[in-house]
Amino acid sequence: MLKKDDITAHNNFENIRVALEQQDVEKVLQITQHIKPADIAMLSHHMTPQQQIEFFSVLPNAAYVFEHLDLVEQVRLALQFQADDLVALISNMHSDKRIDVFKALPLQLQNYIFSQLDADKKAQIQALIVYREESAGSIMSSDYVTLSAQLTMQEAIVQLRRVAADRETLYLIYITNQAHQLQGVISLRQIIQSPPEQLIKEVMTTDLVVGLVDEDQESIATKLSHYDFIALPIVDHEQHLVGIVTYDDAMDIFQEEFTEDILKGSAVESTTKLSLKTAPIFTLYRQRVFWLVILVFGSLLSGIGISHFEETIAANLVLVFFLPLLVGSGGNAGSQSSTLMVRAIATGDVHIKDWFSLLGRESLVALCLGATMAFAVSILGYIRGDHMVALVLAISMMGIVLVGCLIGMSLPFILNKLGLDPASASAPLVTSICDATGVIIYLFIASQLLVNIV
Repeated sequence: MLKKDDITAHNNFENIRVALEQQDVEKVLQITQHIKPADIAMLSHHMTPQQQIEFFSVLPNAAYVFEHLDLVEQVRLALQFQADDLVALISNMHSDKRIDVFKALPLQLQNYIFSQLDADKKAQIQALIVYREESAGSIMSSDYVTLSAQLTMQEAIVQLRRVAADRETLYLIYITNQAHQLQGVISLRQIIQSPPEQLIKEVMTTDLVVGLVDEDQESIATKLSHYDFIALPIVDHEQHLVGIVTYDDAMDIFQEEFTEDILKGSAVESTTKLSLKTAPIFTLYRQRVFWLVILVFGSLLSGIGISHFEETIAANLVLVFFLPLLVGSGGNAGSQSSTLMVRAIATGDVHIKDWFSLLGRESLVALCLGATMAFAVSILGYIRGDHMVALVLAISMMGIVLVGCLIGMSLPFILNKLGLDPASASAPLVTSICDATGVIIYLFIASQLLVNIV
């Protein structure tokens, strides 16, 4: 059954589609005037490219709706707009969103758009485009408000009214000196509630939390989340205020990082932001082939282990029946440990110095898990073979789960120490390593305890 919101969205889409076909601009404006920009953007996803172009050309707040599309969709549409229409659209976007689209466009189109922008927006682009990807500078906005500490609250309100329409947020106002160095911050509430004649410098907060312009974007997002800020001021190394990162940007960063970690955890390269629906086949192939080939060679270790114990297997064919079960259990246990550790490292809950203490804790947990699984598998071993097979399976399960958990726990630490992303240590990589070690442990124990089982 369709939800009420889904039915409303469907009806809105159909009404807009009909209005566009009839070129009834007034009807389109009437339908969309009470719909939030994010929801209008969702409606546009169901339109054909031509309908989308027509739709954005009549929306009065087209730039704000356009900002709610993902970057891939924005670039796809941008390439279909008339050049002058695209200039108008990009010109009205917030500075941090504008620079993302601008950098993704072909160089020739960038040059044309840049030549048509006003001096202020040219200066914003020149200031923001120089920062490296995934730094605070690459995601910050220059749509912030600054005031002088010497102003009274009444003077501040008058000045805020003049600039309010062009700024992304007015909840926090930043106080700078003549050299544009950050001195303090004051909220709009404080300005309104203070006596009109009181000076800003008497009320502003000077104990500031800031981000550096070359700081990693994930660190910036973590600060915003930790302090529950609406926006974080970004400064250079001389404390000049160069931009702000807002809370909605932090949410976008967390989503990007989460997606990247999921892809790496599945041994998929996260080198592209293309949609799964529209990405070229070769791009999808390239994302996945590297790790799959690497893991193929990693799996050869399992084959080498099996070949080394061919005589044991030939004499005790019952061992083959339990091989996938035992090896899979080790991989599953290792993947669980790896996932928990990658998450703990990412959130700052654990550090490299905690490895030794965590080793003991993980060993105890692994032994408890292994003992429980050993009891279950030994019953199957006794039914399928005899008491010796049950003993081999129980000891092997204990050893395989213990080693798997320790590998899964330690590998993220090792990669982090080497300066690599711990997320790469997740499921497929850990599973391949645990498979090889599990085969060797199982068959080695069997070769020592079993002489011949008929």
